[in-house]
Amino acid sequence: MTQPAPALFRSKGSDRAVIPGWNNILSGTQDAIELQIDLSDGDKNREQALLLVEYWATPADLTLQSLLPVRAFLGEPKGWCAFLPAQGRVFIRAIDPQPNPPLLSAHGINLDPATPVGTLVHVKVEFPRPPLLNSN
Repeated sequence: MTQPAPALFRSKGSDRAVIPGWNNILSGTQDAIELQIDLSDGDKNREQALLLVEYWATPADLTLQSLLPVRAFLGEPKGWCAFLPAQGRVFIRAIDPQPNPPLLSAHGINLDPATPVGTLVHVKVEFPRPPLLNSN
């Protein structure tokens, strides 16, 4: 028998779905930042594309890593987000292995400890477009 999918946490402020596990990452440290992932409309129909989201509390400590399929944005029109403490670094790597060569894009953000609680950070993810072929 198929089990129903567990209910997703949602941001109270944006009503976006929270990537599972991406809140209260560091025990005893308050979440300060809502990282909102804004996927380009032109990329929402990609079949094989993934976002690799990584949080590094320190340069030597990969604290959390998740894969978010791009097709998950079709079922969540308001999009996806993650809650982060105001320390460390976060990376979002967009990967589409389907074309040859594969498409890759990376975003990195240093999180400032002085960031006020409740700060929203938007990351626009847009895959590179293939060059237009010359028709001559």
